[in-house]
Amino acid sequence: MDPEVSVLLHCTAWGGLLEPQVQVELSARFNRQTDPALESHIEEVWTERVTMEPWLFNGAKFRLHSFSLASPQPSCPPTPQPPCMNGGGDRDGRQCSIQKEEEGQHETKGNADSGRAQVLRHQRDQIDGVIGERQHNDKDLSSYKQREGNLRDSQTSTPGCRDQHPAVGSSAAEAQPFPQRDVGGKGEGPTPILTLRLGLTCYRDFLGTNWSQRARKLRQRAEVEYGDPLALLAQPLGVGGVLCTADRQVVLIRRSQQVAEARGLLDIPGGHPEPKAVFEGLDEEDRIRVEMLQWREEAVVRELFSSVCAEIRDEVNVPLCSLGEPILMGIALNHTSAGRPSAEFYISCSLTSTEVRELYWQGGIEAQESTEIVFLSQTEVLRLDQSTPLWSELCPSAKGAVLLYQLVLPDRENKSN
Repeated sequence: MDPEVSVLLHCTAWGGLLEPQVQVELSARFNRQTDPALESHIEEVWTERVTMEPWLFNGAKFRLHSFSLASPQPSCPPTPQPPCMNGGGDRDGRQCSIQKEEEGQHETKGNADSGRAQVLRHQRDQIDGVIGERQHNDKDLSSYKQREGNLRDSQTSTPGCRDQHPAVGSSAAEAQPFPQRDVGGKGEGPTPILTLRLGLTCYRDFLGTNWSQRARKLRQRAEVEYGDPLALLAQPLGVGGVLCTADRQVVLIRRSQQVAEARGLLDIPGGHPEPKAVFEGLDEEDRIRVEMLQWREEAVVRELFSSVCAEIRDEVNVPLCSLGEPILMGIALNHTSAGRPSAEFYISCSLTSTEVRELYWQGGIEAQESTEIVFLSQTEVLRLDQSTPLWSELCPSAKGAVLLYQLVLPDRENKSN
């Protein structure tokens, strides 16, 4: 197992999760802990960094504190579960703390393969007890698609866009390789399966904690003072998209030398969901408080799913109307930045790799963030590991997304056979 990255959560049992199957809980309790000395250090790091790289700017981000999976349905016999990895929490709700999940994976470097297998077995046990095989509910997906369409009112006028479903040159199954299972009863809306517990943080705090040279000491101190090694870290939740074209090519981009992290490495399109996007017309991000977001939880989930599409549009220059619905594959952790979490999505595209390449070289809104576009076949991506030369060219975020893709896609295809 690569020590730079690990899988915190995978959604293999469902073939990935759609927006209605995810909910959020927002609270100031999920913000990081702090004190005057730490704030002074963060300000010092930020001032020095901006002096060297004046193009950097601060912005509010969501902080991932923990997550939980729904309890088993009454019709599903409960599966014996291991205790939560944080030693506490509600066993019925199966709350899983990122702190102990992440630490349990990060500290198994000496026995990496068995450590990864243990974590994945733990999560598969959780998932298997939550949901059984069920029929697809067209009504739920139709409602979702209608709501998603309302968010993309600008894409209908985009020149050159084709019908989203199915992808051109492919079957419906190819355009949507992770079929969803119904998670609600007949006539009912979809039941949320995954709950993300979110606070607020910012990019400045990330550079002064997760990305700081003091990150290890901050973890040690937080463990002693709060019983939580991540309590003092920013832990901003990122998003990434495994974009698959109509001819079954996965899109990678090479990061430029002007970005703050992983310069020159291959990555998937991605970024962060933005709290300010939940508030129309709010320019001053420092005015955003968790209490303001608690009444807009559905909008926060919508931003989580739609932001990854916006990142693909801005970085690859692919129009939104060519993208399928984002499907959450899981959450990966980047250990080069002290275990920063990223939600990784699968997104189908109705354009071919040739068409995507042409659009990329025309330049998008964030064209300066990358210098090259690379395509790998699905087969090549499924075979990527530490023994392949290309693996060393992937940044940790891309590695995490590839690991999740390798978990979810083969499981889906085995179930469809």
